[in-house]
Amino acid sequence: MIGTIAYRGPDYQGVSHRGDAGLAHARLKIIDLSLEANQPFFSGDGSAAIVFNGEIYNYHELKQGLLKTGKYNFRTSCDTEVLLCLYLEYGTAMFSMLSGMFAFGIYDFRSKSLLLAKDPAGKKPLYYSLAGGTLVFASELKAVIAHPSVSKELNPDALNEYLTYDYVPTPSTIFKNIYKLEASHYLIFRDGKIMEYKPYWKLNYGRPHSVDGLSPDTAAEKLGGLLDAAVRRRLMSDVPLGVFLSGGIDSSAVAWYAQKNSASPVKTFSIGFSEKSYDESDIARLVASHIGTEHHQEILSAQHSLELIPEIIPKLDEPFADPSIIPTYFLSKITRTHVTVALGGDGSDELLAGYPTFISNRFLNLFSAVPKPLMRLLGHCGNMLPASDKNISFDFKVRQFLKGFESDKNDVHTLWLGSFTPAMKQQLFTSGALARITNDNGLQRIAEYLKEAGDAGSFEKILYVYFRTYLQDDILVKVDRSGMYNSLEIRAPFLDRTVVEFINSLPASYKIRGFTVKYLLKKLMRDKLPAQVTERAKKGFGIPVSLWLRNELKGTMEQYLSEDKIKKQGLFNYFYIENLKKEHLSGKRNHRKLLWNLMIFEMWCENYLKGS
Repeated sequence: MIGTIAYRGPDYQGVSHRGDAGLAHARLKIIDLSLEANQPFFSGDGSAAIVFNGEIYNYHELKQGLLKTGKYNFRTSCDTEVLLCLYLEYGTAMFSMLSGMFAFGIYDFRSKSLLLAKDPAGKKPLYYSLAGGTLVFASELKAVIAHPSVSKELNPDALNEYLTYDYVPTPSTIFKNIYKLEASHYLIFRDGKIMEYKPYWKLNYGRPHSVDGLSPDTAAEKLGGLLDAAVRRRLMSDVPLGVFLSGGIDSSAVAWYAQKNSASPVKTFSIGFSEKSYDESDIARLVASHIGTEHHQEILSAQHSLELIPEIIPKLDEPFADPSIIPTYFLSKITRTHVTVALGGDGSDELLAGYPTFISNRFLNLFSAVPKPLMRLLGHCGNMLPASDKNISFDFKVRQFLKGFESDKNDVHTLWLGSFTPAMKQQLFTSGALARITNDNGLQRIAEYLKEAGDAGSFEKILYVYFRTYLQDDILVKVDRSGMYNSLEIRAPFLDRTVVEFINSLPASYKIRGFTVKYLLKKLMRDKLPAQVTERAKKGFGIPVSLWLRNELKGTMEQYLSEDKIKKQGLFNYFYIENLKKEHLSGKRNHRKLLWNLMIFEMWCENYLKGS
């Protein structure tokens, strides 16, 4: 099991079997490089053991509190030992004390119980399966299915969701009876059963802090102080550290605060693209020069991108159709040649409504009043627009916008971001495959999250759904895997709990004002960064998949979406897929999202479902 994910921790792989617990850990040394800090790590009295992935940023303060009890003699200077001692002292009450990103398992030999837990935002992954009275868990799915007790059976409901979301949303996985632990949750297993499964923290909107009389200027100042502290905490490292710098406002803000807190030039890293509509390298260089970092940059060519696909896809143990994992992986790879830890800007878009979809949301009520026959006519007109291969082109935005109106308005954002609508899947699936699906259109999870959001406002409910779905299962998965496949740890200051709670306490007008997204962050950084950064629209981290599918990737697409392969598999209607291919290859339509989604699934099947 540990061998399948050794790249997550190349510095040491430890295995222990004691009593009923078999524990293993692959270590990437960040804090306390000594052998004493290796894992699995046992308490001094041998009563408990931990395997832990992540960082606890406030462990120094927590350690001081534990020392005052007089009960603990620390053998290391690492956060792992502090985390285990916190459990021994406080049990599950410790979660309110933690500032960090983490997934861990603690086995308590006294009660013969296992505690699994995941950080509030879901930065670090944790998969588990209950197989014949044994609880099997790991950081990645491939390690879970390496256990002989765990079976690999395709989950049709998860496939149904994947086709819409471009990923399998938590807590499901692509396999039956294997699950992802949800962000901000813990699980207790004892006597062959899961005894507890519950959240220890919940997103709240407008309640954690009082904003009465808090002007935008004052709110921006407070956000700056919290972000400054969050970045400073994440500069803690016993190994070289740097910052991802894309040229967008999120990573630029993190780089600015990192440089502010560093006595020497911080190392920053970015990549550029030969296809200009996707390239932000000029802006990244401008920011680096402006704030005085030591900047490193490389160009990702189309040929190199294509060479990376067979390097990345086999490692993805669940189908994952966000193609931006390719440049993120490449950025992680070049960064790792210089440093072991990198800071990034993840989380800002979900907290501060930074995606173009939030602008589109402004038109929802207007278009909701349009009669359905007219909407269908608009959809037909949208389909007649010339197809473009440029990044977030006008025709792409129009078609995605109109696509969202095929379903309930609560599902619109998911459909804007994703691939197949429920209506499309009715044509895509064979009748036999449809008969195996129990979750109908695959969007019921959105209704559950909207209900979870309670009495939050309608805009805040949308943000909550983004936080629980797109952030947790797309953005953070992409970043974790891209980093860990290259043995690089990536930290996200915007997801510090103090930053999250403060931003969530603010009114919607502080996040989006008119057609200005991330209003408060832009106000904060206006006098710190060049106007080209604070005033520009979001670009995204894309690659020209549409163009590649017509040219360099055409053969690969035909190989994985061939008539023989699709018909033999029995899941999809080949005639529907053939039509998608023909329209895309002729330039009549841009079906890049749909074809890439299907191609990635078929590649996954080849690697993880032999004989498919």
